[in-house]
Amino acid sequence: MTAALTPPRSGAGPLSVRELTRDEDGERLHALLWRAGPGWRMISSAVLGGGIGERAWVLNAQVSHGYRRTDPDRHLARLARDAGVRGPGVGLMTAADVRAYGRCEDTGVQAVATAGLGVRGWAASPVPGSAVPAGPGTVNIVVALPVALTDAALVNAVATATEAKVQALLDAGYDCSGTPTDAVCVAARAERPGEEAHAFAGPRSLWGARLARAVHGAVRAAAVTAPR
Repeated sequence: MTAALTPPRSGAGPLSVRELTRDEDGERLHALLWRAGPGWRMISSAVLGGGIGERAWVLNAQVSHGYRRTDPDRHLARLARDAGVRGPGVGLMTAADVRAYGRCEDTGVQAVATAGLGVRGWAASPVPGSAVPAGPGTVNIVVALPVALTDAALVNAVATATEAKVQALLDAGYDCSGTPTDAVCVAARAERPGEEAHAFAGPRSLWGARLARAVHGAVRAAAVTAPR
């Protein structure tokens, strides 16, 4: 059974986020930091630490609505250093106030999501694409599983998380599949000696079903409180 977690937001379990605050260009901005530590493999679409590999932390940083920097990876790396984390990690950006994040857990799988939905629409659109990098992501999802996944299952988990995100947005009353700049990070435990990584993470697999419910709950909780 899915249980939505309420404050205090540091919560028990592996995905324990800390809220950070900074002053930047005359604005008071916030961030969420998860110090995962060693023993995690992550897959992410993030501008910093994207792809698949071992990662030790995840930073979801709020930036200004008029963000125009062309080096978001360097910006995030500096923010991570200022937060005291070192080594490989994942850096996400959003113009939304990350303090209004949603959190949900389902049978060991935990998800945290932030949602800014001022610019939204459907993925399949007649609007031409652009070669110019998009602005900061506005629906950011971080989800942690307590088991190891193969590379293929990690890719499958991203697809499952995306499906659950769309379902949550529809359930929250939004007629869209997301925003043009959404980002996701799925973290799974590194494979230990003698342990076999799970090969499937689709929505009807054991861990994929749990991931889908956790992501759905977290995104829905963030979306219902987001400014329309």
